[in-house]
Amino acid sequence: MDFTINWKEKMAFSGVTPSGHDFIMDAASEVGGENTGPRPTELLLQAVAGCTGMDIISILHKMRLEPASFQMDVTGERAEEHPKKFTSINIHYAFDGELPEDKVIRAIQLSKDKYCSVSHSLNAEITVSYSINGVKGNNSI
Repeated sequence: MDFTINWKEKMAFSGVTPSGHDFIMDAASEVGGENTGPRPTELLLQAVAGCTGMDIISILHKMRLEPASFQMDVTGERAEEHPKKFTSINIHYAFDGELPEDKVIRAIQLSKDKYCSVSHSLNAEITVSYSINGVKGNNSI
């Protein structure tokens, strides 16, 4: 995978992903940016959630299960010292629908332990929890 990112002005950068999507990243005004796009760290955290979410949906579909809805609440903790890397990431998966708990747990485990290339590219501890139809699961993952 390769692509080019171009400096626009101040702290803004733009590019086109290998899949053909335009993007822009920028910084907050207090550090010289103009807030014209998300921060790289925001995109990284969203990428972790998006990757694992896509894995889980794909796995559930292979199990012939269709959530009525699926939401992820993501929290990332960063170190206070530079490079201010993510030290921990917590993802709570909230599902609605007729979903057997054991199948949901299996889909989450497979994403977390085997498939999500984004999370496996990080050096942060990633913890997860889940709920189905508003009932928080008791099983650890």
